[in-house]
Amino acid sequence: MSSKNALSAAIRSIPDYPKPGIIFRDITTLLGDAVAFGQAVDELVAPYAGLGVDKIAGIEARGFILGGALAHQLKAGFVPIRKKGKLPHQTVRMAYSLEYGTDEMEIHVDAVKAGEKVILTDDLIATGGTAEGAVKLLRQLGAEIVSACFVIDLPDLGGRRRLEELGVEVRTLVEFSGH
Repeated sequence: MSSKNALSAAIRSIPDYPKPGIIFRDITTLLGDAVAFGQAVDELVAPYAGLGVDKIAGIEARGFILGGALAHQLKAGFVPIRKKGKLPHQTVRMAYSLEYGTDEMEIHVDAVKAGEKVILTDDLIATGGTAEGAVKLLRQLGAEIVSACFVIDLPDLGGRRRLEELGVEVRTLVEFSGH
């Protein structure tokens, strides 16, 4: 079985969640499989080895799991990007669009120093609204976005293209068509 097929097989698909017509791609099964999780982390890390990345920024919540593992492997710091009201120190906030509505995210004002090289990560890129908001937050603090990486791309929803239009390189491990 190819690497992409093995990772795809480790991801659970849940039809009609959170609403009819949506197929939810659930990576908790991949995370619970030591071999698949290790493979995903290794494949996400490989292109960035030796680039001198300063921070990995993970989007709540599954981006925290991946981001912590990537930060450890790359010997970088980790920055949580959270939903509003969850961080205890002074923050900057950004509104963003979701596939199912809108929300706000925030980051500590001192999480990233100007000029630091940052990789953004999350489990999945769909419409790109959340990732776009995260990129804008990080850039507001002066970060240099090296890349954005995700386990899953839903290319029919255009998120990759949305980030690339912002000048952000995007790397993904597997793709699923549809929503």
